[in-house]
Amino acid sequence: MLDFFTILSKGGFVLWCYTLQGVKTNFTEPINALIKDVILQERSGTANFVHGAVQMKYKLDNEYELIFVVGYQTILTLSYVDKLIDDVQQRFRDKYRQKLLDGTLCLLKTPFNCASEFAQLLKLAEQSQVKAPVMKTYEKSAKSQKTINSLKIEKNKKETPVNKKSKNSPKPGQNSSSGKSPDASPKPRKVEEPSDVARQRELFIQKQLQARSNKTDKKKKGLSDKSKKERVWDNGGTAKDAPVLDYSSPKPQTNGHEPDMELVTETEQSWVNRSSSIQALEVEEVETYDAVEVQKTSAAESDKKSSAGLFGMFRSLVGSKALTKEALQPVLDTMSDHLIGKNVAADIASKMCESVATKLEGKVLGTFSTIAYAVKQSLNESLVQILTPKRRVDILRDVLEAQRSARPYVVTFCGVNGVGKSTNLAKICFWLMENGFRVMIAACDTFRAGAVEQLRTHVARLNALHPPSKNNGISQVHLYEKGYGKDAAGIAMQAIYAARDQRYDVVLVDTAGRMQDNEPLMRALAKLISVNSPDLVLFVGEALVGNEAVDQLVKFNQALADHSNSQEPRIIDGIVLTKFDTIDDKVGAAISMTYITGQPIVFVGIGQSYPDLRSLNPKAVVQALLK
Repeated sequence: MLDFFTILSKGGFVLWCYTLQGVKTNFTEPINALIKDVILQERSGTANFVHGAVQMKYKLDNEYELIFVVGYQTILTLSYVDKLIDDVQQRFRDKYRQKLLDGTLCLLKTPFNCASEFAQLLKLAEQSQVKAPVMKTYEKSAKSQKTINSLKIEKNKKETPVNKKSKNSPKPGQNSSSGKSPDASPKPRKVEEPSDVARQRELFIQKQLQARSNKTDKKKKGLSDKSKKERVWDNGGTAKDAPVLDYSSPKPQTNGHEPDMELVTETEQSWVNRSSSIQALEVEEVETYDAVEVQKTSAAESDKKSSAGLFGMFRSLVGSKALTKEALQPVLDTMSDHLIGKNVAADIASKMCESVATKLEGKVLGTFSTIAYAVKQSLNESLVQILTPKRRVDILRDVLEAQRSARPYVVTFCGVNGVGKSTNLAKICFWLMENGFRVMIAACDTFRAGAVEQLRTHVARLNALHPPSKNNGISQVHLYEKGYGKDAAGIAMQAIYAARDQRYDVVLVDTAGRMQDNEPLMRALAKLISVNSPDLVLFVGEALVGNEAVDQLVKFNQALADHSNSQEPRIIDGIVLTKFDTIDDKVGAAISMTYITGQPIVFVGIGQSYPDLRSLNPKAVVQALLK
């Protein structure tokens, strides 16, 4: 049972909508979520989207810029939804083709009269729904019938003499009438009917007569002579042909005239005839070989052109034509391999290729547009859209907003071991100090030896760069520590209270590095975030990882959601990508992390000093990725 079916234009106009009678369905929120999280974020590779208790299936019509969406409850399993979408799309295109081409469809004030036609298509789709197979009972199965048939006895069928022993047959150990003793273990033979014996005897006699006739024919033809004969090679010639083939002897003088035909011997004439026939055969073979070679050469040249470059296989295809999945598949496979080579996770690369195929399928190219250009342009737009954040993370603006509320702005750093959380925390602290904010660092890594001393060294160096004398003797950065072996969530809470009392603007919480499969540490991190409710949760990851980045982010988010006590658990809000200067053009980890979480990359680490911190430039990353 459907909740709604709607037809949208990619410009945002609702062209038609169907809702279940008697049920007030609010489809605005699910449709807005679909447009915001899927269509605008270039994640249309899969045709399913779940929002709350509503599951939606959609289909894009790229030729007319339309979106067909059907929604139903997630607990239902409707197998006819795909057929319904295809039928409605075809009927809608056929009915309003001219208005879609003119662009005047959305200017009509009266609603479309599609209710009756949609009800008919819905009924046909429901009737075509594939029913689950019902298991047969044993009585109705073929095995049962076979067993029953084997137990039936046919009264009119004569009993074969196989089961009966002949009275005149010799017993084992006795001699037969011919005087020959039977075998020690005679094999049972099938008793044949008299008619079968006669027919077999007749066939045997015919074979014998035919063999004798063939032998007689061979003798008549002289084929029975087995004496050794000299082998004659084709086009080999004999000793009689030597004078003809001897070109060293002087030619007879003809006084400019051709020799008489009477002077040509019979042997020479036969050699000439044989040579002419050989030349004719050679000419035919050469012509056939040349034709085959031309075909092979043209095929090889076409294959060479088709495999030149990443998108070179479709450069020669121009003109106004609608793209199909079959035409796009070869270049999409090549594109997927290229992305994987650039350190993009394999699953993410496959989903991105599916999204590009969905976006381009059915789209009509211009007169001078090639498939290669269309695919590359679509991929470029998709990658830029993925790297562009859905929401802007402006830390400076949020810190000023927290100042007006007389509270500190809290940022929590988390990630796996050895990715550089403490170092990048110091870089962000330096950036905040350069913008005039006072920062307190909470040393909540109470497990790793030397973690507190590392932060203490960073604080000393940062205070040296910004002496307290310039700020009325008050240091711009302060370290809040309670040693090792303490509860990290309690230390973070005390640091936030201390920062509020001492009028610090920002609190940076450093946590212990932990692997995504370490349940006790993941539970402690979830407790720290749930108790202190930080304004921003940053995941620190390396740009060197590929598929591992997807696994880390998925399990971190899952652990934070599972171990949280609130109904709306906090998950990762942003990403800090470290060691970005060590990967050259293999920047695929940025795509993988952003695609899997939907969260932006806030900062990128490009060095080992404090100023080596940058914001991500999506266009530069995409350019390096497609290079």
